[in-house]
Amino acid sequence: MLTASGQAAYISEPLNVLHRPGVMLKPVRYWYTYICSENEGEYFSSLSDTLRFRYYTWEEIKSLRSPKGLLRMGRDWSSFLSSRLLEKRPLLKDPFAVFSAPWFSNKLSCAVVITIRHPAAFVSSLKRLNWPFNFTELLSQPLLMRDWLESFRSDMEKLRNKPDEIINTSSMLWRVIYSVVKEFQEQHPEIRIVRHEDLSANPLLGFQKLYDDLDLEFSARVRHAITDSSNTDNPKELRRTKKHSVNLDSRSNIANWKHRLDSNEISQIRDLTEDLYTSFYPDIAWDL
Repeated sequence: MLTASGQAAYISEPLNVLHRPGVMLKPVRYWYTYICSENEGEYFSSLSDTLRFRYYTWEEIKSLRSPKGLLRMGRDWSSFLSSRLLEKRPLLKDPFAVFSAPWFSNKLSCAVVITIRHPAAFVSSLKRLNWPFNFTELLSQPLLMRDWLESFRSDMEKLRNKPDEIINTSSMLWRVIYSVVKEFQEQHPEIRIVRHEDLSANPLLGFQKLYDDLDLEFSARVRHAITDSSNTDNPKELRRTKKHSVNLDSRSNIANWKHRLDSNEISQIRDLTEDLYTSFYPDIAWDL
């Protein structure tokens, strides 16, 4: 939605461990890689190139394994080229950059927006898509543990390598991420934090504020794109095969977790996150 004005161009998840080398040259070892002043030398050059829309064509060609990959390369190459020629602003969407948000703001002069979600909605999405998480990804990052997550070490070690306990592991992942986001809220006022539920309940109002904050033009074209993607004519729930679609009845989507989870699972999530969720969601009921 933030590219709807045509002033910005979308770049998807360079800190995803599966990112394409054409989009960012530097490989990433861990999910939720933490970048700070002590390890920035590994990533600064590659991320700077990505934000300048420099595409590594030869590296991408060497990595191709299928005709689908060739089509993807053509799409990404043309997007990077046109965005660079038209001097568009890069809009980098990456949930795996959350712990590195202050570094992106301070070192790369990014305007950072963190979109947060209710814990039950977060957990229900991971359960629905069957996306387990292994806490080895976080425990293996000494700088991340030292700076932000040491207090969670024992809890994460207990859940390490337990993909079947998706409610427990997803709830813990929510706690880990949002404990850091809460610190950002207090220490980094330059980072904008918005609730997914607020954007879903009133998309036009929510996105108009974001457009104003980010110095983007909130035009009739933008209004149409937002309305078209969020109105009640859209599906209330996306099929799993279309998990990246942006066309959804956004207001209905707010409470989708209530039918994805049973009462025991909801109680479990609430108990596991109760020390933190009220900092972000004091007003949203948990009842079915």
